[in-house]
Amino acid sequence: MALITFLDAQLAFGHFALLDHADFSLEAGERVGLIGRNGAGKSSLLKILAGLEKPDDGTLQLQGGVSVVYVAQEPVLNPEATVFVAASEGIASLQAVMEQYLSGEGDLNALQTIIEDQDGWNWEQRVTETLQRLNLNPDAIVGQLSGGTKKRVALAQALVARPDVLLLDEPTNHLDLDAITWLQELLVAFKGAIVTISHDRAFLDAVATRIVELDRGKLTGYPGNFAAYVLQKAEQMAQEAIIFAKADKLLAQEEVWIRKGVEARRTRATARINRLQDLRQNHAERRNALGRVKLDLDVGERGGKLVSELTEAGKRFGDKTIVHNFTATIMRGDKVGILGPNGAGKTTLLKMILGELAPDSGKVRQGANLQVAYFDQMRDQLNLDATLEDFISPGSEWIEINGARKHVKSYLSDFLFSPARANSPVRSLSGGERNRLLLARLFARPANLLVLDEPTNDLDIDTLELLEEMLQDYPGTVFLVSHDRAFVDNVVTSIIAWEGGPHKAGFWREYEGSVQDWLTQRARSAQMGIGAKNNNKNELQANRISREQLSNKEQSTAVMESATSAPTAPTTASASPARRKLSYKEQRELDGLPALIARLEAEQKTIQGQLADGKLYVTDNALALQLAQREAAIETELLHALERWEQLG
Repeated sequence: MALITFLDAQLAFGHFALLDHADFSLEAGERVGLIGRNGAGKSSLLKILAGLEKPDDGTLQLQGGVSVVYVAQEPVLNPEATVFVAASEGIASLQAVMEQYLSGEGDLNALQTIIEDQDGWNWEQRVTETLQRLNLNPDAIVGQLSGGTKKRVALAQALVARPDVLLLDEPTNHLDLDAITWLQELLVAFKGAIVTISHDRAFLDAVATRIVELDRGKLTGYPGNFAAYVLQKAEQMAQEAIIFAKADKLLAQEEVWIRKGVEARRTRATARINRLQDLRQNHAERRNALGRVKLDLDVGERGGKLVSELTEAGKRFGDKTIVHNFTATIMRGDKVGILGPNGAGKTTLLKMILGELAPDSGKVRQGANLQVAYFDQMRDQLNLDATLEDFISPGSEWIEINGARKHVKSYLSDFLFSPARANSPVRSLSGGERNRLLLARLFARPANLLVLDEPTNDLDIDTLELLEEMLQDYPGTVFLVSHDRAFVDNVVTSIIAWEGGPHKAGFWREYEGSVQDWLTQRARSAQMGIGAKNNNKNELQANRISREQLSNKEQSTAVMESATSAPTAPTTASASPARRKLSYKEQRELDGLPALIARLEAEQKTIQGQLADGKLYVTDNALALQLAQREAAIETELLHALERWEQLG
């Protein structure tokens, strides 16, 4: 039997339906990842499941005795309380029962049963153990904690209650990579059921056993994690495209028939006219895929090859060392991920790299002609009382991007803000919509260097993927601070990671490649010791020299290849097995594989373009089906070619 069942749910804001006769159920032990566009109503649905809000209509059923705890996206905690007191509020009702029992009031037998069932006599031990698991100081004052630590306090408050159902709204926001990994392990081990809103794809892959998508008021479930959802969704969209194309073709034929006029007036054609009316209605009610954000960035003036060069740079604040003897060279076109726990000093390091903060020791040299654009995770740049139009282009109805003028309403529509909302105040937007608006303003300014501080918070997955594509193609330099591992992996060409600790205060180190490359190289370095450190430094310098000679497009490929193939510790000839010499036929095959792969990818892209809008299914259905079959065959051929390339190379 389901723990929670929600039937025929309806919820609307004005004329916009967030829930449109939606159904949902949650089984014991399930871990559901709730996804959907910004503003789709995910947080509202979670609050309804928690009993904090009411739907306009529908039935919410909870299995008898089921306890539900909700952790908000921005938890509200008493800033003056200690962490222990704040976490203890999760069992406030149990404490009230114990106080009543100790005062001798009420039915003592019934009260004692409740206390024993909930292990009330050991509540202090329960809170202490939970805080230890979350690495929280019980005596710390809540108001003095960082956003990520406050989120952990809210989780502790929820976990001490030992609920049957845990509802989490964007739990990874403000958490660093280590904390997210810890949270994943905690949720997988959690014995109850979970519903979590998240746009962190790596997190959903690790935690979710089912993905539920909220799309224009409807809830659709997909078994498995996010990777499984992507495959199922693609298959579903392909099937829908074929069905819709056939329906459109039939509708077009019937519209031509009815306009002939003569036969349509005969009684025997009544059924056909009725069918045409049904076709028209079905077409009008069709749930076509929503549009995607259109991202276009003004790259500004071309800067010099050098962006920043740091030589044994250091920075201290009082007795705390933030950066210690850090050496690095950032070149034009580099896409650098800056990783570290909250409070490590990522912002301080960034300011030193950009010349906004002078080092206490060492040297920092900046390149020429830098045009910097910032994305601030705290949204300090938002004027909540301004209209969307004025926020993007104050005092003008036009903006200029890459030399072309564009009306501000048209530009806002590229970011999925309808013209009707252009005069709405910024404060009316959801968290994700505010981030999308900040991106719109950021991209409206010319810049050859982007500084993105947690840009992924609250953004829906479609927008995240489009932002990834734009940053990959962006010819300028990018500094990315993010704890979304999938996003970082898909964007950066190198990592600057904090590896400090009690004996290495302010220690930062640069690695080529992605997050996984960093983790691999860090593990090897820990095993090999100082030799690996020196070797890694030499490799970085060699990589820098070669990268200066590459074009921007070649640069990204070369960096990733060198990061994944080059060893990070000294090796000997005997340490690696001898590579088998290829036969003449195999060498010829290997030489031809890059061209084959490029040809297959080009053919696949052409076919996808032909099938993209579904018109071909109407004009030439046989050809469309033939192309769809060819596209599937190309996927198999590509996989085989890539496997052979890896085997022979």
